[in-house]
Amino acid sequence: MHPIIFFSKMDFSQSNLFGYIEDLQELTIIERPVRRSLKTPEEIERLTVDEELSDIERAVYLLSSGQDIQGTSVVANLPVLMRQNPAETLRRVLPKIREVLHVAGVEMQLTAAVSFLTVLQEESVSIHTYSHSFLHIILQNLEHRDAGVSNAWLETLLAVIEALPKETIRHEILNPLVSKAQLSQTLQSRLVSCKIMGKLANKFEAHIIKREILPLVKSLCHDVEYEVRTCMCRQLEHIAQGIGTELTKTVVLPELVELARDEGSSVRLAAFETLVNLLDMFDADDRSQTVLPLVKSFCEKSFKADESILVSLSFHLGKLCNGLYGIFTPEQHLRFLEFYKKLSTLGLQQENGHNDNQLQLQTLEQEKKYISVRKNCAYNFPAMIVFVDPKNFHLELYSIFFCLCHDPEVPVRYTMAISFYEVAKLLNSGVYTIHKELVTLLQDESLEVLDALVGHLPEILELMTNGGENSGSESKLLSIPDLIPALTTAEQRAATSLKWRTHEKLLQKYACLPHIISSDQIYYRFLHRMLTIILTNNVLPVQKAAARTLCVYLRYNRKQEQRHEVIQKLIEQLGQGKSYWNRLRFLDTCEFIMELFSKSFFCKYFFLPVLELTHDPVANVRMKLCYLLPKVKSTLKIPTDKHLLQQLELCIRKLLCQEKDKDVLTIVKRTVLELDRMEISVDVFQKRFYENDLLDQEKERQEHLLLEMEQLEKEKQQNEGRSTNVNDKIFEKKRRDSKTSSVLAKSITLSVPVNSSGTSAGKEDKKSKLVRSQSFSTQALHPKYSNIDKCSKQNSLSKLQLYISDDSFRTHSTGNSGNAAFPSSSSSRNLFNSADQKSNGNKETQSRKMSM
Repeated sequence: MHPIIFFSKMDFSQSNLFGYIEDLQELTIIERPVRRSLKTPEEIERLTVDEELSDIERAVYLLSSGQDIQGTSVVANLPVLMRQNPAETLRRVLPKIREVLHVAGVEMQLTAAVSFLTVLQEESVSIHTYSHSFLHIILQNLEHRDAGVSNAWLETLLAVIEALPKETIRHEILNPLVSKAQLSQTLQSRLVSCKIMGKLANKFEAHIIKREILPLVKSLCHDVEYEVRTCMCRQLEHIAQGIGTELTKTVVLPELVELARDEGSSVRLAAFETLVNLLDMFDADDRSQTVLPLVKSFCEKSFKADESILVSLSFHLGKLCNGLYGIFTPEQHLRFLEFYKKLSTLGLQQENGHNDNQLQLQTLEQEKKYISVRKNCAYNFPAMIVFVDPKNFHLELYSIFFCLCHDPEVPVRYTMAISFYEVAKLLNSGVYTIHKELVTLLQDESLEVLDALVGHLPEILELMTNGGENSGSESKLLSIPDLIPALTTAEQRAATSLKWRTHEKLLQKYACLPHIISSDQIYYRFLHRMLTIILTNNVLPVQKAAARTLCVYLRYNRKQEQRHEVIQKLIEQLGQGKSYWNRLRFLDTCEFIMELFSKSFFCKYFFLPVLELTHDPVANVRMKLCYLLPKVKSTLKIPTDKHLLQQLELCIRKLLCQEKDKDVLTIVKRTVLELDRMEISVDVFQKRFYENDLLDQEKERQEHLLLEMEQLEKEKQQNEGRSTNVNDKIFEKKRRDSKTSSVLAKSITLSVPVNSSGTSAGKEDKKSKLVRSQSFSTQALHPKYSNIDKCSKQNSLSKLQLYISDDSFRTHSTGNSGNAAFPSSSSSRNLFNSADQKSNGNKETQSRKMSM
């Protein structure tokens, strides 16, 4: 089928045009009632107020003769009037508000409750004045016929009780409460009395509560309406905290036991939750003789006759099991554990076909309830690990952990992702057992689950890699290959979604990977991906997150060839890119380079490419460069970088003389003034820059150690290749000459050292450097843009080997790490050239003099 083109059939003749005009006239007829609905001149006249009236006079006038919407506006403006003129407001405006509230509608009542509370919080008047002027109005409106209005005034009153003195509370609130809580009063009045008594319990001593409040509490616990019993039951927790342990045991606990057997399901639920919250106030005898039988009864009835308590029971089960842990027998312990397992898979058996008959009867409400139960079980999973002991996790809880991580519902998996870090911390040395579930959640189809997991991803990965002392380094290294594809898949799925904040968060957290996996794995699987995101993504925060993570990867890359390749790509594809957007991102990347690397590194590779952007044809690029120039100048050291300083001054002169854009020229002039005020650091330490110079020198030392380790790796690989060739010749000679095993053993032990002894003496110095390099911080950067200089330097040897060495490179030497050389800035700037590696001896001597 082809689309119908109406343009070919349109007729623009005079008759048709008149037809269109008639249609337009019909539309104007339709619009006429809208115009009639506007305010008439008489109505506008009634809404008009004299502009010469003061704020107080205008408020009084609007409350007296204005419309409801104008009165509501005055009530909403009451806190402002109280701040400007409290005396006149209390004398003239507040009495009018009191009169209006008797006949006011719901909107004005709700506005008044909020305004009264705001006046209290802002402390516009003293508490004595407030209680004298405002408290009576609040109490009068507590029993409003509208439940929403009554609750709003109740919230205001409860906040006021916190600030009122005891005598005022006793006379104005407690004494009238005795009559308001009687059975003859309305339901709303009794409900309000319950909540007020829960608040008053923390304001008076125990003997006053026992004499004046507890009789009312007992009366309301036996009220004929289940809503009142439920409300009073939920306030028993606050009352117990006010009266202490002894009265709780003799007064509150018997009431809770009776309410737990109430005919109303909401009352039983309130009694159960209050019991759980008060577990700490009961001794062992009360727990074993009173609480435990009640809890067992709840658990038995939850599946049979009282499913209403099921969701609450699953939510409080972790707290309940750990609160009663000391009084459980082994049989009871196992029974509660099985109950938890049953709740964790509730509703899944039907889907697997075990109860096909019940599937038709299962309603949507039941499905929602079962999802909530499994979600609560996921929430309580860390508490259940403590309950069974982490040593028994694999035997007792792993199957449940597997089911919850693979649950068909997103809220359950989301909750597991949030609690995954807590689970990993609790398992400690057994954390390797949940590695597969981490991969599963990273590959989850829901981005909500991924976003929940990413929050603690660096800590989880560190525990996964370094947590298991009993597992051994071999098993930890074997767990990485299936982790890397999961990480790349998670990033790609976040990149293709519309949730850019999740993508940004993920890229920030991926800055921890140098602490987790090897440099080569990062280079081939993640580093180029970060560069691609900078070049192709359209979201600025995502691009900046990728740029910073790429700089972290470059900072910890251990191969000079790879570093040079990445630097070249940054300069060519970003700094010299065709799109001005890429050139702006190059300047962002240079900011991260200055933050993470030493000054000498930036000056060697990025100083001149940055200055080249002063000739950029786009004004926004030149403007951003001008903002960056003070930071660029701070990387220079005199006299080493004198030629770079001359280049910087030349570029600034050209900008001042040749710049045509007014906005850029304004920023250039402002930048010149700032640059003139700056002081350049020199090669020798100064007191003003001592801390910054020390941090920068530490960065240089770390970069120097990376180069030394790379050179040692190359030499070690060459020596291993030579020793392999020597061994092959020896074994070939053994096969050919058919000598005895003892003679062959002697020949092997003699021949191998002979070939390696020529280089062993020359390597002793570099091996000692490698041992000293173990003090180099391998702690990866915190994802929230923390400074690299604040990284920890107390990592173990195993962490260092995992981070700074390949599988083929291990060192077991020992040495003094305190003698590491600190190279000067001029010498360290040439350390990245392979030709200068041969002159390390002279440079180290010079650097030792510098450090002395």
